[in-house]
Amino acid sequence: MLLEKFGVAVLTVLAGIGAALLLFWLLNKLAELMPSKWEERIKPFFYILPAYLAVIIYLIYPAIQTVVDSFRDSTSTTFVGFENYSRLLASSGFRSTLFNTLLWILIVPAATVILGLAVAVLADRLKPQSEKLAKTIIFMPMAISMVGAATIWRFVYAAMPEGQPQIGLLNAMWTGLGGSPVAWIQQNTLHLNSLLLMVVLLWSQVGFSMVLLSAAVKGVPGDTLEAARIDGATERQIFFQVVVPQIKGTIITVFITVTISVMKIFDIVYVLTNGNFNTNVVGNEFFNQLNTNFNNGAASAIVVLLMLAVVPIMWYQVRHFKAEEANG
Repeated sequence: MLLEKFGVAVLTVLAGIGAALLLFWLLNKLAELMPSKWEERIKPFFYILPAYLAVIIYLIYPAIQTVVDSFRDSTSTTFVGFENYSRLLASSGFRSTLFNTLLWILIVPAATVILGLAVAVLADRLKPQSEKLAKTIIFMPMAISMVGAATIWRFVYAAMPEGQPQIGLLNAMWTGLGGSPVAWIQQNTLHLNSLLLMVVLLWSQVGFSMVLLSAAVKGVPGDTLEAARIDGATERQIFFQVVVPQIKGTIITVFITVTISVMKIFDIVYVLTNGNFNTNVVGNEFFNQLNTNFNNGAASAIVVLLMLAVVPIMWYQVRHFKAEEANG
C-alpha cells in the first residue's frame, strides 16, 4: 500500500512537470509562428500567462464568489442582503470569537518578535558551532505542520484523573511539586487556555523570527557599533539606540508576516479545543459554520470580514517594502 502511494505521488509530480513543460513548449511554438517583430513582444506575456490564469482562477474568482455568497442564505440560493453580517455581529458568541482573535493579534506577533530578537542576539554571542546548534534546535519546530505541533502540545497539556500517572509533561511537573492535576486547556480564567494555545504558535514561529532578525543583526556595520562604544555607550544603549533602529525594516516585516498568520490561525485551535472553553477564533468559526452548520452565507461573511481586516495590513506591508527599496 505504501509503495503504491509512493508510486502515485511520483507519477503525479512527473505528470505535473510534464504538463507544464508541454504547455510552455506549445506557447513558445505559437510565439515563433508570429512575425519576428511581434515574437519578441508577445513571448514574455505567453510565459507569464499561466501564472496570471492561475491567479484569476484560484484567487480572484473565488474571492469574488465569496463576496457574492456572503449576501446569500445558508444554501447560497437566495439573496438576503446584510443579514449574515448583522446576525454574526449581533451574536455574543461571535463577538467573543472576535475578542479572542484580537488577543492573539495583540500578543503573538509582539511576543514572536521579542523572543526571536532575544534568541538571535544571544545566539550570535556563542561560538560558531554552538550558535549553529542552538539556531538549528530553535528553528526545528518550523519544519512541523501546525496540526503536528498542536498534537505534540496536546500531550504536553494532557490531564489524567488524580491518582493516575500523568502523561502530560506540564501536569507531571505540577503534580511532582505537590499540586493536583489541572485540565489546562479548559481553564478560561484570565484566558489562560487561550494563552496556552498561543504558546504553540510561538514555539513554531520563534525560529522563523530568529533567522530573519539574526541576519539583520549581523548586517549592522561593525564600525557603527565600535563608534558607539568609543563614545561611551553601554551595550544596552547600543542595542536599543543603534542596532534596533537599523533593523527596524526587518522587525516590521516579521511582525506583519506573523500578524497575517495569526489572523488566519485555525489548526492549533481546532486540534486542541475546537473553539470550546471560550477559545474560539475567526478561522475556526469559519470552518464550523461551513462544515458543521453547513451555513455557506455565514461562512462567506466571516471570510469577507477577515479579508477586510487583512487588506490594510498587506497594503501597509507593500508600502513599507517600496519605501525600503527607495531608501536602499
